[in-house]
Amino acid sequence: MLQVPSVAGQVFVLQLALAVLLVVAAVVALVLQAEGASMQEARQRSLVGAAAFAHAPGTLAAMKSRDPTALLQPGAEAARKAAGVDYLVAFSPTGIRWTHPDPRLIGKHVVGAGTSPPSLHGKPRTATFTSSVGPAVNTTVPVAGPDGSTAGYVAAGIRVQRAGERVVRQLPLVLGAAAGGLLVVAGGAAWVSRRLRRQTHGLQPAELRRMYEHHDAVLHAVREGVLIISGGRLLLANDEARRLLALPTGAERRPLADLGLEPRLGALLASGREATDEVLPAGDRLIAVNVRPTAPHGGPAGTVVTLRDTTELRTLAGRAGVAQERLKLIYDAGLRIGTTLEVGRTAEELADVAVPRFADVATVELLEPVLRGDEPAAGPGTGLRRLAVSGVPEASAIYRVGEVLRFATGTPMATALTSGRPVLVDDLPRSDEWRRPDPEHTQRVLDAGIRSLIAVPLQARGVVLGLANFWRTGAAGGFEEEDLAFAEELAARAAVAIDNARRYTREHTTAVTLQRSLLPQTLPEQSALEAAHRYLPARAGVGGDWFDVIPLPGARVALVVGDVVGHGLHAAATMGRLRTAVHNFSALDLPPDELLNHLDELVTHIDTDEAGTADSGTGADGGDEGTWPGGADSAAEGAPTRPGRTGITGATCLYAIYDPVGGRTTLARAGHPGPAVIAPDGTVSFPEVPVSPPLGLGGREPVETTELTLGEGSRLVLYTDGLIEGHDRDIGRGLELLRTALAGAADRAPEQICTAVLDTMLPEHPSDDIALLVARTRLLEPGRVAEWDVPSDPAAVARIRSACLRTLESWGLAALSFTTELILSELITNAIRYGAQPIRVRLLHDRALICEVSDGTSASPHLRRAATTDEGGRGLFLVAQFAQRWGTRYTPNGKVIWTEQTLDGGRPEPGPDSVDDILDQWDDVPAL
Repeated sequence: MLQVPSVAGQVFVLQLALAVLLVVAAVVALVLQAEGASMQEARQRSLVGAAAFAHAPGTLAAMKSRDPTALLQPGAEAARKAAGVDYLVAFSPTGIRWTHPDPRLIGKHVVGAGTSPPSLHGKPRTATFTSSVGPAVNTTVPVAGPDGSTAGYVAAGIRVQRAGERVVRQLPLVLGAAAGGLLVVAGGAAWVSRRLRRQTHGLQPAELRRMYEHHDAVLHAVREGVLIISGGRLLLANDEARRLLALPTGAERRPLADLGLEPRLGALLASGREATDEVLPAGDRLIAVNVRPTAPHGGPAGTVVTLRDTTELRTLAGRAGVAQERLKLIYDAGLRIGTTLEVGRTAEELADVAVPRFADVATVELLEPVLRGDEPAAGPGTGLRRLAVSGVPEASAIYRVGEVLRFATGTPMATALTSGRPVLVDDLPRSDEWRRPDPEHTQRVLDAGIRSLIAVPLQARGVVLGLANFWRTGAAGGFEEEDLAFAEELAARAAVAIDNARRYTREHTTAVTLQRSLLPQTLPEQSALEAAHRYLPARAGVGGDWFDVIPLPGARVALVVGDVVGHGLHAAATMGRLRTAVHNFSALDLPPDELLNHLDELVTHIDTDEAGTADSGTGADGGDEGTWPGGADSAAEGAPTRPGRTGITGATCLYAIYDPVGGRTTLARAGHPGPAVIAPDGTVSFPEVPVSPPLGLGGREPVETTELTLGEGSRLVLYTDGLIEGHDRDIGRGLELLRTALAGAADRAPEQICTAVLDTMLPEHPSDDIALLVARTRLLEPGRVAEWDVPSDPAAVARIRSACLRTLESWGLAALSFTTELILSELITNAIRYGAQPIRVRLLHDRALICEVSDGTSASPHLRRAATTDEGGRGLFLVAQFAQRWGTRYTPNGKVIWTEQTLDGGRPEPGPDSVDDILDQWDDVPAL
């Protein structure tokens, strides 16, 4: 075992032998200690047992009694058992036993006592003797009387063998503990030996020595500095490290702070952080430093540092770093410039990208036409508006954002604009061309530390859009010739984004202008409603939402809200066509359902024409045939297919007619959200209006109408889906928000309701147009409405005419009596002659005097020129001449002929067929 070759094996054997010796010595010491403790315990117990019985109450009296045995024997046995001694004997001064565990020995002399009492001199005596069963301990205690004489003795004895037995019983536990300790020690020794074996790789001492010598030779021969640091102290430095760092003699084991290293290098070595090829100065050298921790490789906590002299690579590395940084900046510019289609925001992005990675201050100025989306035209003295400043607070900038600048001829900025090439001024204090036009402001620039400038024109498609100026302070170092190419590349990328934003601005402005020109500028005057409206284009561009308030005959008003799918010029143009069509159909006084049917046909024709234009380039076979939504499945179910149809215009519309006589409102909708109604008591509701397919998809389902009766003061709210839908909410959530907004503004005027609704529901970035129309209803007073039923009797004309004239007088319109009498006579006579029952006459006193004659036929009279010999045909000429307007509208049960007259009694200008001419013709007709 002692000849084990490895260091680890030798250490293990030595540790194991020492552990065994220690365990044996511990067991022997424990046994000896237990024997001594047992003897001492026996002496104490015998003394305690004898003294306790000797001094117990009644012991002295019993010894002086006539029969001590009778009195002492029971107590002695009880005390013996309680004390755990082998015997407890009381005997007389003459040595005669009074008590004994063996009753046969009572009355006999104590063995060894003789005939004379033991000489104790009043003190207990403990003696050890050898009995037949082994060593024993006996203690004799005298019992003294009151006079000091000895009345007797008490002796207690215990065998020492009894104490030893306890040690014997505990010996297995002692041996087990010793064995356990031996195992622990052996295991620890084995663990230590294993670690030592792993650390030394099982090598013999001679091999370890040879390895150390080899590594030491290599370490000092290598031409790269090596340091080993632990706990802030230098543990090892090879020759190359000493040379590179100029370390003093005896540097090992000294703190790093005492080695006189460069501050940055000393801070890096003391921090212990990892580093890879960090170039730091060390005297007149540049050293590439690599730092790695030793702990992950099994060594003690510390770091290994390698040093490499890179002084010769300084210039090359610097240029490569600058080139790499420039490439990264160009890449970042491509990502960060042009994120929006706003000219101003794009200019700000250019300035922010350039500072501080290329320049200390950057400014961007654009030509005025660019901001409007127009084609720019740069020239001498052209004004540029500053849009961005980066690198200095805006408040301290010499020229603020928004100011118009004009650069004088000869300045670097003017030269860059006219030549289209970047201009470098490497020393601004010496540049007279730059300082001469504005000495005061340029001096402020120099006072701020600016020393170098590059002015770069922003060009796209060969057109100069503006100017980008990059400034550097003296601390950063001036611009050089090689910076010109980079500045030009950076400006070129930004110019493309600015030009895209400019063209978008032009298109957006054009679309907004077109749409706003197509929308109503003011609402027409009428008495039935008090209306207010709002239109907000989407952030992405204008769309096809529209609204209208159209006065109708009979004091009625039509309310229209529509939406064309999409954004841009096409949507705006389509909206204009549909709005014009709605006006034209309204002039025919069509009910809402018929009007939407005609509008659906119009959208279908528009879509078909556009699809045919798009497909005009297909082959002889006509190309693919488009279908209505649903494709082949829809066609299989009977849906009509439309050859050549490539897409659907897509439009929705809600059309409502309000009659102030009674408050009846008729509504119909095609794919559009239903209206909201605020009752006079403030209750908000969404009445059910049957929904039909969007415009252009109809033809299969009829358009249905709904009639509501609105009290005076009710508010009818019409809107487009952009108000209630959005990226962050669905239709249900939008309707609840609308209900809440309307309920909170129920008692306000329509203008205030529009404001409250938009404040509550307008998203931060609207993705769709929003059109909102709010109308508060009015009712025509009953005293301003008069109605009569007309029997089919020509004689009734005079009676009805007289009643109408009396009504006009009560209304204060007597000045209109003549013309009204003439108009009513003609219309009532025609209704009786050509019409059918029921025939009714109604007068309405509104902003104009409205006369209505209705009958049960749908045949409509036509205005024509009567010949000289014709007996009739001149009545409508008279009506057309005396009335401001006239027309026909059809009802489910017939028609209504209506006229309007101004309340001031004015008449239209005489035309080629004036009233006098007509009357003259009438006078020339022979009497019947």
